[in-house]
Amino acid sequence: MNIFAQYLVKIKKILFDLSKNGDLILPTTLEGITAEIPPSKFKSDISTNVAMVLSKINKKAPIDLASTLADALKKNDKLIEDISIVNPGFINIKFKPIFWTNFIEEIIKNSKIFGINTNEKKKNYLVEFVSANPTGPLHVGHCRGAILGDVITNVLLFNKHKVVKEYYVNDYGNQIINFTKSVYFRIREIAFKEPFPSDNEDLYPGDYLINFAQNIINSNKKIDFKDFNKISEELTALSIEEALKLIKKNLNSLGIKHDNFISEKKLVTNQEVEKVIDYLQKSKFVYKGKIKAPAGEDSEKWVEREQLLFKSTDFGDDKDRALQKSDGAWTYFASDVAYHKNKLDRKFDHLINILGADHAGYIKRISSSVEALSNSKEKLICKVSQLVKLIKDKKPFKMSKRKGDYITVDDLINEVGKDATRFIMLNRSSDVELDFDFDNVIEKSKDNPLYYVQYSYARIASVFRHLDKNIKNDIKIKRFDFLYSDDEINILKKISEWPKCIEATCNKLEPHRIPTYLYELSSLFHSYWNLGKDNSDKRFINEQKKIADEKLIFLKVISNVIKSGMDIVGVAVPDKM
Repeated sequence: MNIFAQYLVKIKKILFDLSKNGDLILPTTLEGITAEIPPSKFKSDISTNVAMVLSKINKKAPIDLASTLADALKKNDKLIEDISIVNPGFINIKFKPIFWTNFIEEIIKNSKIFGINTNEKKKNYLVEFVSANPTGPLHVGHCRGAILGDVITNVLLFNKHKVVKEYYVNDYGNQIINFTKSVYFRIREIAFKEPFPSDNEDLYPGDYLINFAQNIINSNKKIDFKDFNKISEELTALSIEEALKLIKKNLNSLGIKHDNFISEKKLVTNQEVEKVIDYLQKSKFVYKGKIKAPAGEDSEKWVEREQLLFKSTDFGDDKDRALQKSDGAWTYFASDVAYHKNKLDRKFDHLINILGADHAGYIKRISSSVEALSNSKEKLICKVSQLVKLIKDKKPFKMSKRKGDYITVDDLINEVGKDATRFIMLNRSSDVELDFDFDNVIEKSKDNPLYYVQYSYARIASVFRHLDKNIKNDIKIKRFDFLYSDDEINILKKISEWPKCIEATCNKLEPHRIPTYLYELSSLFHSYWNLGKDNSDKRFINEQKKIADEKLIFLKVISNVIKSGMDIVGVAVPDKM
């Protein structure tokens, strides 16, 4: 039950009735009219901007028009207790207590769909996320984007959209050659006692390669590791297989499982790059030309040469982009264009890419290619996951992928656990940097948002346990003839915002809204719980060890929303803490 959507329908119906009677002039569309959550300083439940939207066409001041509309609203709705008008013309509606009794009755009877936008057209999404080079374990730099992509998927699925989760495996190019050589030298180190060439900056120095090498030796007894050139192709496949096993293990420890792993090398060998280049050439989006020195390059040393270019400037990019290297090999961008053509051919309504902060500059060029391939600006949505700063004992943790001593996903989970990792990584918008403070994460206080939300659920579970009831079971009440207090209504008002939270999270792909909402709901609940220390009327269980129906339902609704939200975030809700 989305009370904001329902009241928007009611408001529009009243507008049409007034228009039929000649009391109001309506524009061709009413899309600008909203029913929103009013600012907390106003003691009201819903606010609408309808008077401001219609004032110009009706040639009336918003305040005057608001007065007329307020009278019509109150006349047509017996559940409205009061309407106030606030400059420059907002209409603020306050409901009678019986409204909230009706509200809780409806959502308890429809608990399985509460929060879901049942009127929305359901779409088909492809979410590509993580896609780290298959050269080693996932580190903290990948962690935030991985969780972001997974929770975006979860909230879309909660809202009954179809979603495929995909990982693009960059198993082609120079970094894979260097990675395979690194594994080879580790094999030589183990099998022939040769020292690893640590002075070669092109090699990957991480100790995890020793495990890769040992696994390959153990399971491939027939391979002769003396000549790299003879076994390079087979060793590359084995090395990538080892890397992907580790990456999938890292993802699994975060509670993440992808539906598809798409190989860049397979796209290249299947000539999908050539096919997409041919497609773009026929559409006149590819030409041979020269590119000036990139920003940061010494223009005097830069050699301009004729090469195959994509006309990304036709779509707002600052320059056209190279599709081929000087040696004739395809650029990473060319492979990426082929991959996105592959995505488009699978007929998704929207493609979502989760990119790290270091790839933010890549958005315009890949968006340009998707627009050229699909003739749609809205087809591709890119979300950037900004950097995470790890802080422990008031000091920053440093990490360096090149040195091989960076903080891995497993390191982080071993330190604080999966739930804390997921919840705290979502605690701020993905487009701003995040401080991940180990000390705060393990605190059992209001300063630890995960603990605060989990504790609210555990408190509710304790009430059910004392009553020999299972918090997970549905509750059936025959009569809803009770009224709630102002303190309880404040919590129900926050509950009423849950469908709007889901709607905004889906529309804007901003999953940080969910932990923020859960923390606010938990804060209200804990404050109410603490009232019972001094006021027996506020206690859930009375002296006879019983609970009133209205309080049982009240608790059940709160617990349902917390459980739904935490399921979307991918975090447990313990019954005891």
